[in-house]
Amino acid sequence: MATRVVSVAFEGVEARRVDVEVQKMGGPSVFVVVGLADKAVGESRERVRAAFAGLGLALPPGRVVVNLAPADLPKEGNHYDLPIALALMGAMGIIPQDALDGWAAIGELNLNGEIASVAGALPAAMAAGAMGLGLICPEACGAEAAWAGDTAILAPRSLISLVNHFRGSQILSAPKAGPMLEGAGGPDLRDVKGQENAKRALEIAAAGGHNLLYIGPPGSGKSMLAQRLAGLLPPLTAQELLETSLVQSIAGLIAKGALTRARPFRAPHHSASMAALTGGGLRVKPGEVSLAHNGVLFLDELPEFSAQALDSLRQPLETGEVTIARANAHVRYPARVQLVAAMNPCRCGHGGLGRGACGKAPRCIQSYQGRVSGPLLDRIDLTVEVPPVTAADLCLPPPAEGTAEVAARIAAARDLAAARAQATGEGASPLNARAEGQWLDRIVALDSPAKALMARAAEANALTARGWTRTLRLARTIADLEGAGPVRRVHVAEALIYRRVGPTNQAAGDSRMAVYSA
Repeated sequence: MATRVVSVAFEGVEARRVDVEVQKMGGPSVFVVVGLADKAVGESRERVRAAFAGLGLALPPGRVVVNLAPADLPKEGNHYDLPIALALMGAMGIIPQDALDGWAAIGELNLNGEIASVAGALPAAMAAGAMGLGLICPEACGAEAAWAGDTAILAPRSLISLVNHFRGSQILSAPKAGPMLEGAGGPDLRDVKGQENAKRALEIAAAGGHNLLYIGPPGSGKSMLAQRLAGLLPPLTAQELLETSLVQSIAGLIAKGALTRARPFRAPHHSASMAALTGGGLRVKPGEVSLAHNGVLFLDELPEFSAQALDSLRQPLETGEVTIARANAHVRYPARVQLVAAMNPCRCGHGGLGRGACGKAPRCIQSYQGRVSGPLLDRIDLTVEVPPVTAADLCLPPPAEGTAEVAARIAAARDLAAARAQATGEGASPLNARAEGQWLDRIVALDSPAKALMARAAEANALTARGWTRTLRLARTIADLEGAGPVRRVHVAEALIYRRVGPTNQAAGDSRMAVYSA
């Protein structure tokens, strides 16, 4: 008769049930694992054998078959060691089968019988609770799994302590959930001198969740500004905290069960591959765009990323999720991020105007900025030129407003948008950057002067349909920052100034200003 222990297989942030069945049969002594297992799962045979030897146990004689059901679901990872060992102990009579019936299990075995940490304890605990089961996990994962709520958790240090628990000689206590961190204070916006236009764009982006691109020479403060965005954003809501923690759990980034309400801020190097940005690899791990879910993805030196890697972000930026297709599976990860990027105007860094201007302008500017595709740029709401900081700016005292003051205005604007969305009762998004369809038309009811300006700008700059929509969203956020009710012409005019039209240069900026102020 087969002995069964429940485990899980991960598909994105979801955990699907896997039944680990063990049966002893006659014949030559052999240990077989079947059920579409990868190499790491297949190698569990030797880890289980060594862990049993450390307890003074030997595998039963004859043929031992381990079946991972359903057989057509790929089994990947190192967390099947513990359920295989428990099912085998049940088959050998070391642990009563009825004692295992109410539990699911994950964990890797060391050769001495200790249970090593594995990724995915939080989604595994939530899946076990949904199945009406408790979860047995490594001691190092107990504090993380305890966040699953009412799910019973056992977190043994070793296999022998678990055996003693089920025999009643050493009862394990339930682990406590890890700490909730509010997030350490990041760098202050007061450190940035000058760059008032860039600061204004940062405030608008934070208030509405809009994507932002800074273009300017080296040393102008682009990275400094971007790194201060996370400190301007409000803490994660309960739902956002759960979504973000599930992704971090799958990636193995939750240390000692500690969750944080601070929004993620990910800044991958420009050598990152497409798989590193969107996810992939042998076990289809989440990429940077998913690790930044509900937070900020900062791409410094934007044109230095490969074109393939950058264009792979187009779909996640639009839909808020990334789908990784494989021959035998499609894995989905959440990827609702706020993109902030920075770039130099050309390869030499200085562009075609001012001191140290590029001698190859404008050809060098067009070639360098042309590395970033138009469809990706069309998904960026604010494009801001960041000029060099002057000596006069550097000699000034720190500005009066810092992160705390700006964050208060951003929180007020977000609260205004959230109250407006809640009043509809239709599940509308509280973030202006996600407003669409009839809801967007309702919250941005343009009067005749504003409509005329939008029409004139669309004809002059060839705004795409996406650009038109994103401009309306941006105008709504600008109005919210002022506490204004309807979106007026002045709000639309400022929003249009931030829309990118071709390679950035001062002449193009002056042209736009002339059109929008007419």
